Amino acid sequence: MPKIISDKDICRLVTTKITFLGTGGGRFATIYQVRATGGLYVESGIRIHVDPGPGALVQMHNLKMDPTKTDVIAISHAHTDHYTDGEILIEGITNGGTKKKGALIGSRSVIEGIDGFGPAISGYHRSLVDQVLAMIPGDVFQYRDVKIRATRSFHNDPSTIGFRISTRDGEISYIADTDYDDALIDEHEGARILILPVTRPLGAKIPYHLSTKEAAKIVEAIRPELAIMTHFGLKMVNENPEYQADWVWKETGVKTIAAEDGMVVKMGRKIDFA
Repeated sequence: MPKIISDKDICRLVTTKITFLGTGGGRFATIYQVRATGGLYVESGIRIHVDPGPGALVQMHNLKMDPTKTDVIAISHAHTDHYTDGEILIEGITNGGTKKKGALIGSRSVIEGIDGFGPAISGYHRSLVDQVLAMIPGDVFQYRDVKIRATRSFHNDPSTIGFRISTRDGEISYIADTDYDDALIDEHEGARILILPVTRPLGAKIPYHLSTKEAAKIVEAIRPELAIMTHFGLKMVNENPEYQADWVWKETGVKTIAAEDGMVVKMGRKIDFA
């Protein structure tokens, strides 16, 4: 009699996968939707939706991804381009609120509200999931065999956190919106894949966000196997993200690419993307 393979077992048979449900960010790129703003989706035994901004649900529909299969929603801070679709996706996880399951993790502003930011997710929606955790840098959340550590960020929402995801195929580091600080190097050193929100291009630095120049400085110090630039503002999109990523690659010698909406990255023994 053939062995029945569960959905959980199927996840374990494949390499870790990252799907970019959106590569836009910042106010005007979000308002005009010059790039989608659905965040990113990590599958590695469990399914984690990181920063589900406006249109995340639509992007999942377009890519034939089932939101009811998500296990964890992770939100870095309480800005609309990072959390807007969080509540409806919680309803997806919980089968319309009929089954208490899954987890919601995020910054204090997202979960509790702090210094005028948030809470980004209503008390009702927080009550639907099985686990809720407001995280500060250094906190570790474990769901099955995947660990997610909150990392420091330097943003105008003072509770903003990044996420370092430990999978069976290695570490994925997601640096949330942040200004440059040397502390970011220690937080993300050793990651196989480094995902950076590069909102602004060369010569267009603004406070609380990375430009291409600061991104290169981080990539040069951490030296991941692959650096991925995403979360592009309107000016960045107009200045050609591919050119900006190539500039970082040439400056650092580290393979650096600009994410595209719908792009999939697979991490096993090798790292591939399409």
